Amino acid sequence: MKITSDHLARGAFIYIRQSTVDQLANNHESRRRQYGLAERARALGWTDVTVIDYDLGRSASGVSRPGFEKLLSAICEGRVGAVFAIEVSRLARNGRDWHTLI
Repeated sequence: MKITSDHLARGAFIYIRQSTVDQLANNHESRRRQYGLAERARALGWTDVTVIDYDLGRSASGVSRPGFEKLLSAICEGRVGAVFAIEVSRLARNGRDWHTLI
């Protein structure tokens, strides 16, 4: 997909998540790569870059994810030009979340 001026006029949102405390403690490279997406968004032309990392250490199953809710709100309000994530599985794991996100 081509990045247009309409995309760039809205924000780039970087969604960062690791599911467990163990991943937080032992997988620093994944977190470093995820935070690096903010720089990638800037390199692609976004000046408004929001990093959402409230959900670090939270499993997607049965646990409230305030960061995911913030991302959904921004999408529904039309403020999102792009969502960046290392793996789409970080965004949603079940059909309900995918349906809401899309």
